[in-house]
Amino acid sequence: MRFSRAACILWVGGLGVVGCQSDYAQLPTFSAERKLLQVVVEIPAGTNHEQVYDPASREFRRIQRAGQDRQVEFLPYPGNFGFIPGTHTAPAPGFPAGRPLGALVLTESQPAGTVLEVLPIGLLLLDAAGTLEQVVLTIPARPSQQILPQATTWAEFLRHYPAARETLRLWFQHRGSPGELRIVGWKDEKVALQQVRAAMQ
Repeated sequence: MRFSRAACILWVGGLGVVGCQSDYAQLPTFSAERKLLQVVVEIPAGTNHEQVYDPASREFRRIQRAGQDRQVEFLPYPGNFGFIPGTHTAPAPGFPAGRPLGALVLTESQPAGTVLEVLPIGLLLLDAAGTLEQVVLTIPARPSQQILPQATTWAEFLRHYPAARETLRLWFQHRGSPGELRIVGWKDEKVALQQVRAAMQ
């Protein structure tokens, strides 16, 4: 499902026409018909440039650091990074009002503004310069979009794709400046869903 900034585009999927909405921040946490978790893509897989959705302007804007566009000085994003609508986290550096709960969708690159129905498979806990950051690890609910078809739970992910977890560990540790990010732990899909519900507004 995808919505443009200028005009709303109807999405026709396997279940027919799904309603459209131009304000991503107002989307429900779970899809109306299938009751599946939703993620709005902000940063497509395969890019180093970081951006966020600004609900005030309803546009995606680049994250700035010292007046310059921030980008990852390492390998590109290993998945599509975005947010779970209808959730809210505590204030953090750069986000004094807080922001929605972050999520990483492990699938092929999707354009910013794509709305995906997903299945949570785990939760990554990060210490970002003293601030706890949580990232819900997900896969697309639609089988045709899944690149890790044997990973619908955390246990399956570890069993069938142990190198993928190691790749994510290394990438997140090197995503920021040296020492800026530290992995605190990993949790399963049940804890991930609990955190989503706890963050719902």
